[in-house]
Amino acid sequence: DVALASPVLELSTYASSTTSGTGSARVALRLTGVDALRVAALAPALMPQPDAGANRMALFAPDAIFLNAAARRALGVASTGSARTVAAGSVLLQTGLDSRPLRVAGSVAAGGGPLAVMDIGAAQDFFGRQGQLSRIDLRLRPGVDVDAFLSTLQLPDEVVAARPQDAAQRVQSLSRAYRVNLTVLALVALFTGAFLVFSVLSLSVAKRSQQFALLGVLGLTAGQRLRLVLAESVLLGALGSGLGLALGSGLAALALQLLGGDLGGGYFAGVSPTLHWSTPAAVAYGGLGLLAAVAGGWWPARQAQGLPLALTLKGLGGGTATAARPWIAIILVAAGALLALTPPVFGIPLAAYASVALLLVGGIAALPWLVGLLTQGAAKAISGKPTAVLALLAIERARRVPQSAAVAVSAVVASLSLAVALTVMVASFRGSVTRWLDVVLPADLYVRSAATAAAGDTVFFSSALVARMAALPGVARLQAGRTVALQLDSTRPNVTVVARPLGQTPAEAQRHLPLVGDAQPAPSGTVPIYVSEAFADLYGAKIGQSGDFFKLLPLKVRTEWRSSAINFEARYFVAGIWRDYARQHGTVALDQADYQRLTGDTRSNDVVVWLAPGASAAALENRMRELVAQAGGASGALEFASASALRATSLRIFDRSFAVTTWLQMVAIGMGLFGVAASFSAQVLARRKEFGLLAHLGLTRRQILWVVAGEGAVWTLLGALAGLALGMAVSLVLVHVVNPQSFHWTMDLAAPWPRLTLLCLAVVAAGTATAWLAGRAAAGRDAVLAVKEDW
Repeated sequence: DVALASPVLELSTYASSTTSGTGSARVALRLTGVDALRVAALAPALMPQPDAGANRMALFAPDAIFLNAAARRALGVASTGSARTVAAGSVLLQTGLDSRPLRVAGSVAAGGGPLAVMDIGAAQDFFGRQGQLSRIDLRLRPGVDVDAFLSTLQLPDEVVAARPQDAAQRVQSLSRAYRVNLTVLALVALFTGAFLVFSVLSLSVAKRSQQFALLGVLGLTAGQRLRLVLAESVLLGALGSGLGLALGSGLAALALQLLGGDLGGGYFAGVSPTLHWSTPAAVAYGGLGLLAAVAGGWWPARQAQGLPLALTLKGLGGGTATAARPWIAIILVAAGALLALTPPVFGIPLAAYASVALLLVGGIAALPWLVGLLTQGAAKAISGKPTAVLALLAIERARRVPQSAAVAVSAVVASLSLAVALTVMVASFRGSVTRWLDVVLPADLYVRSAATAAAGDTVFFSSALVARMAALPGVARLQAGRTVALQLDSTRPNVTVVARPLGQTPAEAQRHLPLVGDAQPAPSGTVPIYVSEAFADLYGAKIGQSGDFFKLLPLKVRTEWRSSAINFEARYFVAGIWRDYARQHGTVALDQADYQRLTGDTRSNDVVVWLAPGASAAALENRMRELVAQAGGASGALEFASASALRATSLRIFDRSFAVTTWLQMVAIGMGLFGVAASFSAQVLARRKEFGLLAHLGLTRRQILWVVAGEGAVWTLLGALAGLALGMAVSLVLVHVVNPQSFHWTMDLAAPWPRLTLLCLAVVAAGTATAWLAGRAAAGRDAVLAVKEDW
């Protein structure tokens, strides 16, 4: 049933340019060994193309390598076809800690990150992998059923049959949770934008209320007034969506150029993505913007529809009190709480997102009832006090027309609640990451050979070199660790296996791993392993589980490391679960002695060093580089970092990854305050007769402004309190539901109360100032003329 089989050897290593000096930076390189006689029929992009003038038999030369465009740029190699010397087209490829030269003989058309292609035999010899393959690409004969063919294959445990789409799904899984959450955060702008349209159109309807009333008297029906305002919202939505798409595309291009496709998170190192325009996505988001505008314009349109014509013509068509219906809000909040308990759908917390939406809508729907409840108590507390007459005026208006107060602060509640929720979520995550770093970075100096687990098999420390490092002056204690990438599911990214000295008891492992909950000692005859939260969630592992569930975990070692002592039938016992914020797709940690006994693999990828009292880290780094050079390796193959440097780098990457949330908070708060300004302007315009009457009763302009500013303070204070409470409720969903279901790790809730308090006070101050500024125009009108308008 097989028409063609193409063998492939895939490795990850590091390369450097021969023309940049010995201290040139290493470039992470994915190397693929192929059979040039077969690969063109199955993967044309991997077919080596010799440079102009090169020997066509260079496809099989043992010292020839072919680079894609990204690798050429990173290594400074001239473009295909240009005149250059052999030295200018040479690169150093790392194996172990040694760097050996290879001749760049041509190029490959494959895109993506830096990639090199070699003849498969040459690659096997270069890296000491004689007889080994990573995969075999198959093309079936015409008419062969793929499912039936796969069912007939009898493969050993370490070999997995996978479709090409499985690899695409595995790549998509690397960033799916990040992309989904970023998309949901972006939709926050549409949510607050709906309130912005609502505020603007409410102000517009208030300004033109007498015009609408006059048109109604002249024959314009209520339905026509409704459709007129909705048409305005559609025009606003269409214009805003068009401008938003253009501005968003420009900001996306700028973000890709400055931060990369992961916004600086470090998920796709070495990849330089370009802007990808999707017309269906643009149409979809434009439609969402239009829908948000129509939703925001619905209530002002209903206000225009229900205007009392006669009263409005006399300027008396202000808001009236309506009965609050808290049961609607209670139902929405209860439904949101129930949805928060629902498991994810296809690995995406869809129910949790719906829970957040229902909590926000339910909290805003409860505003009239909450305003009436709180202002009623405040009015009773200050009633009868002559010195509190102005304050009573401000509170009584909010109590008598809670619907108007709720409308004025709804945008503040929506934006502030989201800002509070994001602030609490980021603070909780950052605090948990900081505590996690304190546990996983206990030593003084960290030395590694490879930055990723994928390169661990080609770039490593030998056991003899580790022993010589431990004997260097200035080393008080040294521990070596091994990191291996292991594929358990063809549709999911690789799991990382970490072997380090952990001991055989949970108490010993607790000193090295940030365990979550209690651990259990492993029964006799089993190998204790500690799985990360992501592994437990993705693969269903539980504490106390043992047996053949982990039949793939006996690591498949290379042929040259096998011995009669290797036990491929070992039974593993899940002794504990630990937090690992560095690897989203699962980690298995086991004691290094068990790992070496089971695999015979004594290599290491990282070394952890505790310095002796008075020892210099810089001096020790120089000694280690000299030691590597004496052993025939490249001194630039070592990467050194102190615990403080690693902590600072990790937190810097964290802050860059979540910088977008800060911008979204600023946008949301700005929209909320703009909504307050528009709402108060509408209220002031509708109440100009009231201000004229107050002036006739003896209130000065300053006192009228004080009343308006007092209303702004009272209303925004109520909005800030409601937004704070609602934001804390939403943060619980984000911290305890969305993050575990999206990224498969947990965190401890931490509320930064000083920051939240300042945020709420800033909103109240801005709302008060906004109300004062909005009231200046109305209070400055001639009171006599204002009252005379009522004829």
